[in-house]
Amino acid sequence: MADDVAETKAVTKAVIPAAGLGTRFLPATKATPKEMLPVVDKPAIQYVVEEAVAAGLHDVLLITGRSKVSIENHFDRAYELEEALAAKDDTERLAQVRESSELAAVHYVRQGDPKGLGHAVLCAAQHVGDAPFAVLLGDDLIDSRDPLLPRMIEVRQRYGGSVVALMEVDPEQVSQYGSAAITPTGEADVVTVTDLVEKPVPGSAPSNWILIGRYVCDPAVFGVLRETPPGRGGEIQLTDALMTLAGRKQAEGGGVHGVLFHGRRYDTGNKLDYLRTLVQFACERSDLAEDIVPWLRKYLDSLP
Repeated sequence: MADDVAETKAVTKAVIPAAGLGTRFLPATKATPKEMLPVVDKPAIQYVVEEAVAAGLHDVLLITGRSKVSIENHFDRAYELEEALAAKDDTERLAQVRESSELAAVHYVRQGDPKGLGHAVLCAAQHVGDAPFAVLLGDDLIDSRDPLLPRMIEVRQRYGGSVVALMEVDPEQVSQYGSAAITPTGEADVVTVTDLVEKPVPGSAPSNWILIGRYVCDPAVFGVLRETPPGRGGEIQLTDALMTLAGRKQAEGGGVHGVLFHGRRYDTGNKLDYLRTLVQFACERSDLAEDIVPWLRKYLDSLP
């Protein structure tokens, strides 16, 4: 595609929807936001914010709800705790406590009604303004060794329009996600998206390439979302808006491309995948692996 898209505005802001009720993790999420459930010793949402910052996005907007105050507290200063740790000269834990409050300029807006991902993204319109922006979903954690978001931003700069992250899964898994119909471009890891289907009926998916929780959106998506009627599940779907943009001209903010991701993705969207993620993270931690891996092997060998 034309390199003359290069003068487009830079991507500098990240939007992280975090207003969901987390019903799949009840009763743990009755009073604790799902996004604050720890992956080893760090809330899942902090990994997502760190990913945005690593990609150069230091302006982060969290879309929250009335039960998510602990998320705001986590990214704020904790003066009493900091003073207690400083008094003990516990510099290591003091640095850990301060880290989350110093990551980025974190802003918040509340999604009054949980009307779907598209509605959550629309809540960011005033903050984002007329510039492209990234959307990161907290259910998906991307390994920091596999820089997906920076590649997506590069593709946006080159092709314009919006960019989605795609990952190939087994056919029986496709109906759990949004699926994309794609055509190749001149780059091996970049495709043109021609169709998007949210959670297709088994056997009807356009491909085995699913959308994972990373997007780089043209600001034209806001206008489309305002006109997008509720779709599957009675919610306003971001995939429906992107499908509309896929049929528009580049000058109108249209065009949707996909980055084919072959890296490491960790799912925290349900209990089983969350537990798998915990085990994987623990086994790769240098401070834990020496103890957890032999114990895990011994435990597995003891199972009938």
